Amino acid sequence: MDLTDIATYYPKLYHMAEKGSWESIRRHGLLSTRSLLDLFEVGEPERGRILRRRRPTSITLEHTEHGQAVVRDQIPLSEARLRSCLTDMSLEQWLDTLNSRVFFWLDKEHLETLLGARAYRDSAHDVIHIDTASLVELYAARITLSPINSGATMYKPPERGSKTFLPIDDYPFQERRQARGKNAIVELAVDSGVHDIENVAVRVERRRAGGHEASVLWERES
Repeated sequence: MDLTDIATYYPKLYHMAEKGSWESIRRHGLLSTRSLLDLFEVGEPERGRILRRRRPTSITLEHTEHGQAVVRDQIPLSEARLRSCLTDMSLEQWLDTLNSRVFFWLDKEHLETLLGARAYRDSAHDVIHIDTASLVELYAARITLSPINSGATMYKPPERGSKTFLPIDDYPFQERRQARGKNAIVELAVDSGVHDIENVAVRVERRRAGGHEASVLWERES
């Protein structure tokens, strides 16, 4: 896949963060769970529990200098179903893989589905809109692409393993586009996180499912 193809087919990316997270993200960057634990100096055994076990609820981290940050739950992930669909990795290895990345949806439909999910529909969230071209220009070497929702195992989950996340150059985009249309790519992930978020974000909204109570928290100056 060519770098320019991503921005051509998917000009905007979307990330749903916990309500109230934007100011911390703006200050520290949009960090993976692993990077967030590094920043907040979380040690063992708590670190291991967060990285290698499913999180049924969100976890609030506290730090004397950095304040608070929320590590989001993994409600859409079932350990039993995950074990059944992993091909060449253990459950702990897969969770560790997820926790080392930050994830973006490539279309609004997937974002709206997550906002409307039973676990999240009654809460507001901070939704970050990303300019794809800017992100690819800065982070191409750390971007991987996935054809599935890697953090969910609902409804006959597809297989997943060490080949699920592929670098841009190795991703069979045209082949999957012919078979799946716009869903040729479901997730774009950045290893470690996006540290200079204001250079790639264009808009941040406080959102509920269905667009209710939407308000703009931040917008890039034109």
